[in-house]
Amino acid sequence: MSFNPNLKIGVLGGGQLGRMMIQSAIDFNLDIHVVDPDANAPCKNIATTFRTGSLTDFDTVYDFGKDKDLVTIEIENVNTKALHQLAAEGKKVFPQPAIIELIQNKLHQKEFYKANGIPTAGFTVVNSREEVSMLADSLPFVNKLATGGYDGRGVQVIRKTEDLDKAFDAPGFVEDLVDFEKELSVVVARNENGEIQTFPTVEMVFHPEKNLVEYLFSPAEINAKVENEAQSLAKDLIEKLDMVGLLAIEMFLTKEGTLLVNEVAPRTHNSGHQSIEGNVTSQFEQHLRAILNWPLGATENVSPSAMLNVLGEDGFTGEAKYEGMDEVLATSGVHVHLYGKKLTKPFRKMGHITITDKDKERLREKVNFVKSQLKVKA
Repeated sequence: MSFNPNLKIGVLGGGQLGRMMIQSAIDFNLDIHVVDPDANAPCKNIATTFRTGSLTDFDTVYDFGKDKDLVTIEIENVNTKALHQLAAEGKKVFPQPAIIELIQNKLHQKEFYKANGIPTAGFTVVNSREEVSMLADSLPFVNKLATGGYDGRGVQVIRKTEDLDKAFDAPGFVEDLVDFEKELSVVVARNENGEIQTFPTVEMVFHPEKNLVEYLFSPAEINAKVENEAQSLAKDLIEKLDMVGLLAIEMFLTKEGTLLVNEVAPRTHNSGHQSIEGNVTSQFEQHLRAILNWPLGATENVSPSAMLNVLGEDGFTGEAKYEGMDEVLATSGVHVHLYGKKLTKPFRKMGHITITDKDKERLREKVNFVKSQLKVKA
């Protein structure tokens, strides 16, 4: 029997993704142990045990993992050498350390796609701002850092010659600026038995300034052909990676109707948050099922749904105050998820709101209402 709730599970990272993973784990009596550098991380008060420590320090990660049966992540920026050592000593580490290493480096990601026939935007390797400037004839384009970028950081859109001084003076690549119709995401899971299950494709809308998801709709408004292609692409990619765990795959749907993989995350992801209320199985439960080698859960939509990130308002730093929450809570089909963060700052992810409605037009109206009403200030 594969079901065993008595395994000691360690999670590297104690942010909101870990918090929601624990909320799912409680349903199965699973004990989740967490390490995070922030003494007030969102997981602090709900983990079985919580300790502070650097996720990039070999000794910290190795010492944390050595008494665990299984180690997983909720953030990629971790010490993979320690994870390799734990795996060599017989600990289960999912996703596998080599996959985390690959995904820590966006250039290596791109090279993997190219080598494995995964469609992606064209790119050129660069090592400095000067090398970016030498590609001025190819403008407009996107300059991405190879390492260190997340949540929109490490990405710079360069449209004209005057913007070239914004290029990163560090190793990375220049990528063709894709003229896309929509930005899509597919979350896919794979367990040790090789069973694969995808979630229906979602459609993302990014914040115009901060390059992070502002809200999304599920299912995406795309035709059956594009949906099938997105699902097949997700399955193909997780198989070629030979990955165990949950993988979020962000894609561009071009104006010509083709799909290009943009970036991936080897963990639960902002583009899967609506699954808590919107799908039969949430991405957080599916992640646990995948790494524990349990049967994967059904993923179909229970209802059309939307997810709206609750971001700190620009210009406010301090103890969070939620304006308009009463009006939001009074709206049918609205589900609030706050992340346990007491302090707000501009554009900080303070929580998310899932909205469900059988009628897609009403769903959009509710998204606009919540967006206009709810403000996080200090």
